Amino acid sequence: MTLSFVAGFTLYSVLLFAQGVQAQEAPKVHSMTGCLKAGPTPDSYMLTDLANGPKTVGIVSSTVNLAAHVGHKVELTGTAVPEEEAMKENKDVPKAPHYLKVIAMKHISTTCP
Repeated sequence: MTLSFVAGFTLYSVLLFAQGVQAQEAPKVHSMTGCLKAGPTPDSYMLTDLANGPKTVGIVSSTVNLAAHVGHKVELTGTAVPEEEAMKENKDVPKAPHYLKVIAMKHISTTCP
């Protein structure tokens, strides 16, 4: 009897704990358009002259080769990264009010405003 009580209580505790744990939402994918510029260190990039949103965006990482598009107007698609996480992941990321992990790029123009 005692064993079944302990087993039942343990199962009940596990179920209560599982209900209390909330699933974290995945970062939302969004796009930003602006001028792609080289950052202060090799292989670092930033997005400037944005039509909407922050004045600059630090590029934390990219699955796209951005080097050939420096100085071009581009639309970058990716997920936002909190500043603390951005600095841990990439010590060379340019300081900015917003940070982005890039997953796609659309070329808009070979010139920037």
